[in-house]
Amino acid sequence: MVLNLRKARAIIKGTLAKGAEAGFKPLSVVVLDAGGHVLAFERSDGASAGRFEIARGKAYGCIMLGLGGSAIQARGEAQAVFVDAMNGAFDGKFVPVKGGVLLRDAKGVLLGAVGVTGDTSDNDLIAALAGIEAAGLQAEG
Repeated sequence: MVLNLRKARAIIKGTLAKGAEAGFKPLSVVVLDAGGHVLAFERSDGASAGRFEIARGKAYGCIMLGLGGSAIQARGEAQAVFVDAMNGAFDGKFVPVKGGVLLRDAKGVLLGAVGVTGDTSDNDLIAALAGIEAAGLQAEG
């Protein structure tokens, strides 16, 4: 299976719906393919302008390190030097906190990643997981 625009839009729709249902602050969602390229992005009304880079950074870190955002955040808390070094290696393009989620198919094959930002990182993760589930994919948050 290849992650396509239809699936990316389904993820975004489900993520934003969860955010609205839960009363989260305006969310922004990006979906990247397995190479770290943007497939789709959407920013809720009222979301700040800088949210694209934050969402992309959360997802990009997951792709580049092969870890979910929760694992990257935990690694950063335990080994800040490692995460700083990796972020330097990737030109500062990743944001090492929850809200970045790897996407896998039913066999565990990496398809891409989702990045969500706008509320707390925990709430961003909740919304991302709901969107991925709504699209019928497996999440590694």
